[in-house]
Amino acid sequence: MKVRSSVFASFILICEVLGCALFLRGFFPVPVKSSVSSKNKLSDLPLEPLTGGTPNSTRLPQPLFKRVVVMLVDALREDFVFGPGGRVNMPYTRNLVERGSSHSFVAKARPPTVTMPRIKALTTGSIPGFIDVVMNLNSPALVEDNLIWQAKAAGKKMVFYGDDTWLKLFPKHFMEHDGTTSFFVSDYTEVDNNVTRHLDSTLKRDDWDILILHYLGLDHIGHISGPHSSLIQPKLLEMDDVFKKIHSSLISKEADESLPYLLVLCGDHGMSETGSHGGSSEQEVNTPLVLISPAFKRKGGMEPPAVVEQVDLTPTLALGLGLPISQNSVGRVIAAVLEESSLRDQLRFLHLNGHQLNCLLKDSTPDYRKEAGFEQFRVAEKAHGNWMKLYLEGNTSETLSNMGKKVLKQYLEALAAMSSALSKQLGKYDMYSMIAGMVFMFQLLLVLVLAMPEALSGEAVVDLPVLSSLLSLPFYLLCLLFSSVHVLVCTSAESSCYFCSLSWALVFAAVAFSAAMFCILVALATRRLPLGQRVYGKSQLSSVGSDWSLSDLDVLLLAGTIGHTLSLAASSFVEEEHQTWYFLLNTLCLAVFQDVCRKYFREQRSHGDDDEDEHILPSKDCHPSAHPKAEMYSEKWLALATPPFTLVCCRLLRSLNQTGVQWAHLPDMGHWLNSSEHRTVLSLLAVFCLVFIYVLVQRRCSCVSKVALALGLLGVYSYRAAVGNVSFPWQRAGPTMSKGTVEARFVYVFVLGILFSGTKDLLRSQIISADAKLRSKGLWEIYSGLVLLVSLLFRAHNLPVLCGCLLIQTLMAQFIWKKLHYDAAQTTIMHYWFGQAFFYFQGNSNNIATVDISVGFVGLESYIEAPAIFLTALSTYAGPLLWACHLVCFLSSQRDRSPVAVGHGCYCLALLRSVPAAAYIVLVTVLRYHLFIWSVFSPKLLYECMHLLLTAAICLIFNAMEQSPSSSKS
Repeated sequence: MKVRSSVFASFILICEVLGCALFLRGFFPVPVKSSVSSKNKLSDLPLEPLTGGTPNSTRLPQPLFKRVVVMLVDALREDFVFGPGGRVNMPYTRNLVERGSSHSFVAKARPPTVTMPRIKALTTGSIPGFIDVVMNLNSPALVEDNLIWQAKAAGKKMVFYGDDTWLKLFPKHFMEHDGTTSFFVSDYTEVDNNVTRHLDSTLKRDDWDILILHYLGLDHIGHISGPHSSLIQPKLLEMDDVFKKIHSSLISKEADESLPYLLVLCGDHGMSETGSHGGSSEQEVNTPLVLISPAFKRKGGMEPPAVVEQVDLTPTLALGLGLPISQNSVGRVIAAVLEESSLRDQLRFLHLNGHQLNCLLKDSTPDYRKEAGFEQFRVAEKAHGNWMKLYLEGNTSETLSNMGKKVLKQYLEALAAMSSALSKQLGKYDMYSMIAGMVFMFQLLLVLVLAMPEALSGEAVVDLPVLSSLLSLPFYLLCLLFSSVHVLVCTSAESSCYFCSLSWALVFAAVAFSAAMFCILVALATRRLPLGQRVYGKSQLSSVGSDWSLSDLDVLLLAGTIGHTLSLAASSFVEEEHQTWYFLLNTLCLAVFQDVCRKYFREQRSHGDDDEDEHILPSKDCHPSAHPKAEMYSEKWLALATPPFTLVCCRLLRSLNQTGVQWAHLPDMGHWLNSSEHRTVLSLLAVFCLVFIYVLVQRRCSCVSKVALALGLLGVYSYRAAVGNVSFPWQRAGPTMSKGTVEARFVYVFVLGILFSGTKDLLRSQIISADAKLRSKGLWEIYSGLVLLVSLLFRAHNLPVLCGCLLIQTLMAQFIWKKLHYDAAQTTIMHYWFGQAFFYFQGNSNNIATVDISVGFVGLESYIEAPAIFLTALSTYAGPLLWACHLVCFLSSQRDRSPVAVGHGCYCLALLRSVPAAAYIVLVTVLRYHLFIWSVFSPKLLYECMHLLLTAAICLIFNAMEQSPSSSKS
């Protein structure tokens, strides 16, 4: 069965996307949860341990606090309060930490450090997974046992103001609430004013038990301008004033309360040095936790804050309010909060926490008896019963006190061991789905690799032995074997597998397809062996591989791509992957320079100047007489200068943004340009870049699109001036910042106009006239519209990255790819390498924290999910996307090439994107029990799979472009 190479590559890639989807379905874990679906109740609490004597008591200690105020400041870093700047930024809070009746801690948040997973951790005590990053965009109601539900069931009256994520997670739980969207990061004033305006009236009332305030302004400032912005200190002082107001109000009512109050100041996560969050750096996971109550001893000075887990706040608040601990909580009560209680109450609190962790350990761990914490809790519980017997007998000796302290220590050790064991179980993997997806992807990948010589031959046709494979005996035997394995796994698996829940028709189709791929794979491999050459005949193989030879550049491109894939086996190479691409790009420039020198000097000496000029620099667009010899020499020297210039340009772009993990905190040119004292320099640089972008892009646009592009770029600068990044000459220092909504929408109008013009020409060329020139024009105009949109989304200091991208594309297309006659495969791989490097030039990394979500709200006055996600994704992947689109435009504009060249590009792009994605599937399958894959490999895996989807779309475009000329000719 013969199929065209582009059709074959597109089909394989789409199937690999399905394999990725199956793997991801098993990879994202089910969180550690109790097997009991109901929620904990006070009636379900265990009896107080007692050895012998009267029946055990169900006595519960008296609640520690009557009312609780939780002030959650989004993205509040630990050093904002406890660091050297804490006395200046939050003086009142810092004074209470040093001299007040308080306990201060550094609360460790587990990645992903995103708001919704952190809220779930604070209320359920469980550790969410990376799938909650996706759920963060549209949070569903939380049905898991949680502190808010327990408080409502106990009759507690709760009031909430702030991030509306709480209202989505806990609908109808608050007697009074006012939510503000957390995604519109351009707003950092009104979003907090909407919370504070309720405070005065609420604090005067006595009809509530729990008050939760979630302030978002600090997080939004971090996303806009980073943790070192001049806006940070005023916002922290504002939060300090709010904290002072709440504390003063609680103090004034202290005498009227039968039980003391508790005031909690905390952050859901921190922020990185770039102002974002989501990863596992120290700045992102370290958050302050300040507990203030008259029940605590007054401090005499500042003590180094102890380190606790963020989930430890959940059981602490539950026991402090007299509520059951959530079933799925893996936290342990903060012992310092219990210090002023009686020894019996302290032991009872620890026993309740230990019993809850012990039950969760039994439900989630088959071999729970082998866990050290399980046995330690049994020993502590038995010792607790002995202590209770002596206590109830009226023993008041010092021996009883020492025994009680020993039991207390045993409980704390047991809690630490059980909490640690549960925390390590981040989830239960669906290994069957993961292995099935891995096998499925690697079968397709090997078929793709073995078909390479045929796909890249002059005929661009792949001969797949489909019918012979389907009619062979091994195919039916493999179907029987795979079906038996499926039945065996699904009937013996302890937990349900997604693949087992599918209908038998889908399962049989997948089994048959996998068996067919295996047979095709064996048949293709046999053809490459010497035995296969004798069986199939030398003539067939020679026709396929006669033009299949590797140049020095081919060896470099192949070795570099394979070497990069192999480097992904080490987490350090994933964290610093940009270094790999920078090295490969520099090597590529040197190799291209060698090719240019060989063409223009070595062949010149062997063939002569005149012959070399005619042979090496053909002009197919213009008449030969239109190019004088002097102009040909200038083109030669421009070609010679292009690789070194590209090398220098890429080196300069590297200095704009520090990325990765190890050196991300170091200052770079971006920090220098964004400082207020260098705004004039940034303004001049932005003007130069926008003008240069216009010069590079307008060459292939129509007159109307040229005008639209010029006005659009003017609107880009106006938008940046409106939001305060740059300034006009007539503006005074320190202009009032705005959202720039009108200016951004002004640019969107011209973007849509250019895209509409290009799409119209493209459709006309594909449907009506089949004009290759018109099709190329339409593609270039669509590319110009994307460039204008990206220039709007890019931060002002990143505009040189866009300029460098366009300039390198122009020079390489004019003087390298076209003049040196590189084939479609070589051109495709070069585009792929440049696209990957420019992804990191933007300041991106394999860490979720580097995703700039502020660009998702350019031109929006409120949070609208679809455009926000689209704009954020477009800005993040602008580098690879622009290079992939340029590849489409460049290959389509080469009228001297056959349509097969487009299929070659599709094939190479499919292969290059399949290899890293498949490599990651193996890595995370093998390393699934290691915790570091969550903070390193999970974001990278998501990036590879999203890029694979993008490549699938590009391959389909390639396929459509290839088929239209052939159909028109027929």
